[in-house]
Amino acid sequence: MRRLLKAGHTVVVADLLTYAGNRANLAEVANDRHFTFEAADICDASAMADVFHRYQPTAVLHLAAESHVDRSIDGPAAFIRTNVDGTGVMLQAARAYQETLPQPARDAFRFVHVSTDEVFGALSAHGRFSEESPYRPNSPYAASKAAADHLVRAWHVTYGLPTLVVNASNTYGPRQFPEKLIPLTLIRALQGRTLPVYGRGENVRDWLHVDDHADALVAVLSRGAPGRGYCIGGGCELANIDVARTLCRLLDEASPRADGLPHESAIAFVADRPGHDLRYALNSSRAAAELGWRPRVRFHDGLRDTVRWYLDNRPWWEAILRGGAYGGERLGLASDEPEAGQ
Repeated sequence: MRRLLKAGHTVVVADLLTYAGNRANLAEVANDRHFTFEAADICDASAMADVFHRYQPTAVLHLAAESHVDRSIDGPAAFIRTNVDGTGVMLQAARAYQETLPQPARDAFRFVHVSTDEVFGALSAHGRFSEESPYRPNSPYAASKAAADHLVRAWHVTYGLPTLVVNASNTYGPRQFPEKLIPLTLIRALQGRTLPVYGRGENVRDWLHVDDHADALVAVLSRGAPGRGYCIGGGCELANIDVARTLCRLLDEASPRADGLPHESAIAFVADRPGHDLRYALNSSRAAAELGWRPRVRFHDGLRDTVRWYLDNRPWWEAILRGGAYGGERLGLASDEPEAGQ
């Protein structure tokens, strides 16, 4: 959004502001005359048709989704509604709108669907997923995103809607909702609480900084070929325990514990998530060759900047915790999670 505005584009954000939505994230652009916010539900067909009719977009970046695997295990219905049904509504609204456009605007229209590497399932210790990898989702979240990917492809093949799919790896950076691994660990450490890590922390993820992710989406939008998919990975594979320990070391420098103990002493291994995929990694060579995109932010640099952002913006995450939508617990494990000092 910020990149598009900086480039001179007009941007309309349609968001229902469910539990992870935060209007404060838009504060710095709220007065930009090229920015508009619409409180809207992507599952509401009439609302989406109205947004298309009133704003006449040249492109759609479809990022609306329920995205936490733990929540999908506890309550999959919301994921099916938003990620599958909502994507279907968006595709129908986009198709109906695009068919009203004169040429060349009709052919220039783009629908970019933002998805995840989790649709491909789990990797062993070697290899990387690519755009040709088969779909093997293992969680309700991953299955809902896989279904959405297939809908997007079908609307391109069947109706000619100029769609593109982006499958990205684990994204991190400022303003990430506190239920995700990096902000969860960071915030709990600042609160003096235990730092839960699933299993033995051996699950590996490919980490992508939010700035690199944003650059990739702009590249796909401007240079991607309709009907194509693009894998966007950070090129930095780390086990969850290594991410947690690196965070702890950065916090030891930036915000030492009052008791003098290293933050790592609060790490506690907890029962693993059902069906927890061992490893994700993406081959981004198509994005490099066709879009000229490569990740630029080194993980350690990006993580250090992320730590500093959360330290400098305590009111942002403290307001989320006070709001009651999330209290910093590891979902599904709060009842038997060890408390700090135990």
